[in-house]
Amino acid sequence: MNKLSPAIHPTAIIEDGATIGNSCKIGPYCCVGSDVILDDSVILESHIVISGKTFIGKGTKIWPFASVGSDPQDLKYAGEKTALTIGQHNLIRECVSISVGTDGGGGNTSIGNNCLFMLGSHVGHDCKLGDNIVIANNSAIAGHVTIEDNVNIGGLVGVHQFCRIGEGAMIGAHAMVSKDVIPFSLIVGMRPVLSGVNLVGLKRRGCEKETIKKLVELFSKIFERQGKMSFQERLEAIDKDNMYEDNEVQKVLEFMKKESARSFVAPKS
Repeated sequence: MNKLSPAIHPTAIIEDGATIGNSCKIGPYCCVGSDVILDDSVILESHIVISGKTFIGKGTKIWPFASVGSDPQDLKYAGEKTALTIGQHNLIRECVSISVGTDGGGGNTSIGNNCLFMLGSHVGHDCKLGDNIVIANNSAIAGHVTIEDNVNIGGLVGVHQFCRIGEGAMIGAHAMVSKDVIPFSLIVGMRPVLSGVNLVGLKRRGCEKETIKKLVELFSKIFERQGKMSFQERLEAIDKDNMYEDNEVQKVLEFMKKESARSFVAPKS
């Protein structure tokens, strides 16, 4: 065996048709299905089930008792061939479950790069997750959810189906998120409210003070009532204001203009 060959424990079950990349390590009692592709240097610790039409990117590591590529928890699912695509250098901890997609949701669940899924967390069918996302212990992401880059989700959080969570948002522990979360915001409470701009996250990513100041102003203009102007009218007025040209500010406005099945998490009235 040369140094690039995969190291597969004799108790592991690798079904015919599976593709195992160079330098992979597959530990005791792992099961890898026939439609699975493991890119180079993927590590499966032990007692892990990888099933379905699942691609796992280079350098991803998975801990014991995870179930990746399992059938969707959707009563409409009838065994159709759908997929799960996981990017590079993700960390998938113990007892995590991630489902493939459904025909009704586009047929593919996708996860970007450099994400951390802590113990017992769940990602449902047809979710679209970006890069550098952290989902803490025992949090559950329902089907059809979109989570953009650099989002941090605390422990024991539930995210309702079809919700969107914008870039750089932080969700506090125990929240039940049933509305869209705008980018760079901080969300707290069991039935969460918008607490303001995610200052910690923005500072960590090296955001300029002037940009943070404009984001704070933007949040105030969006959510503070101004006479008889409706929410949509306030948003349109802000969109015409040339002072809001920063990249992060434009991301908030673009997020809020997109079609959605949900309203937005707002400050406590």
